[in-house]
Amino acid sequence: MSSVARPFRLATRGSPLARWQADRVVALLAAVGVAAEPMIVDTEGDRRTDVPLAQIGGQGVFVKEVQAAVARGDADAAVHSAKDLPASEALSIPGMVIGAFPERGDPRDVLVGGRLEGLPTGALVATGSARRRVQLANLRPDLTFTDLRGNLATRLAKVGADGVIAVVAARAALDRLDWDPPPGMAVETLEPEVMLPQVAQGALAVECRAEDDVTRTILAAIDDDSVRYLVEAERAFLAELGGGCTLPVGAHAVPVSAVDANGGNSRIRLTGMVAGADGLVVLRHEMVGTDGLALGRAVARYLIDDAGGAELMSWSPAP
Repeated sequence: MSSVARPFRLATRGSPLARWQADRVVALLAAVGVAAEPMIVDTEGDRRTDVPLAQIGGQGVFVKEVQAAVARGDADAAVHSAKDLPASEALSIPGMVIGAFPERGDPRDVLVGGRLEGLPTGALVATGSARRRVQLANLRPDLTFTDLRGNLATRLAKVGADGVIAVVAARAALDRLDWDPPPGMAVETLEPEVMLPQVAQGALAVECRAEDDVTRTILAAIDDDSVRYLVEAERAFLAELGGGCTLPVGAHAVPVSAVDANGGNSRIRLTGMVAGADGLVVLRHEMVGTDGLALGRAVARYLIDDAGGAELMSWSPAP
C-alpha cells in the first residue's frame, strides 16, 4: 500500500500502556501492508510525576513533545490516548490532524480496592483526575481524596499504602495490560450512570501533519468510522466548553440506532457533565441526534447557558 522505503515512524510516550498502544497501531498498519516502528518520546507529564496535572497544564502535558516530534518531521505520526488530546483548536498544535481513530476499548472507570457502596466512612481514595474526584464526592460526600500520579503499576500499588483504601483507573488500561487483581482485592467497574468517563476515554488517536497526504492515506486505512463518529461528538462537547475551561468535565456517546437505509448517520446519545470543584454541584444533560458535532455543541451549550454551568466557570485548579 505504501512506497515508503523505511519503516513508518510512530512517536509515542514510553509508559507500558503507551507502548502497548503503539504496538497495537504497528500491528494494525502491518495488516494493511505498512511496516511501522515506535519512536519513544519523553514528555513533561511523564517527567514531573510529583506535581498535580492541573499545575503543569492538565490535558496536553502527555502529548506536546510527541506532537512536536511529528511536526518537526522526526516521526510520521503520533499515537495517543485520545483522552489526552485537547479538543480546542486554541490548545492544539497548528498543522496537525487526527488521521485515525483505529479502535476504542472500554470507556468506563474502575474503582480498585473496594466497591463504592462498601467503602468505609471517610475512606481515602487516590486519583489525579478532578472529573473522577467530583463525581465520587457527589455520590459519597464523606470520602476523602489524595492525588495520584505515575504509570498504571505505580498507581495500583497505592491501594493499601499510606492510608489509601482505593484508587480509580481506566478500564481500558487494565484490560490492555492484562491486569488481574490480587486475591481478595475488590474491583468495581463504574457504569457511566455512576461515573461519566473522560472525553474519548479508551480510544486511540493517531495524529499526523495535515499536509502529509501520503501518511493521511496510510492512516485512513486503519480509521474506524464508528469510533470516529462517537469520539468526535464527545470532543465537540469539550471544544464548545472552550480552551480555557478548567471545570471537571466528562462525556460519553453511544449509538442508539444503526445506519439508516440511505447510508445516513446512526442516531447517538450523548451525555455531558460539568461540575464544581467540591462535587456539591454536578450538572448532566443528555441529548440524541444524528449530527455528532452539532450534538456535542448542543449538550455543552445547554449545560453552560441553561443548567447553570456558567456560574461554575470561576473555578480553577488550586495553586
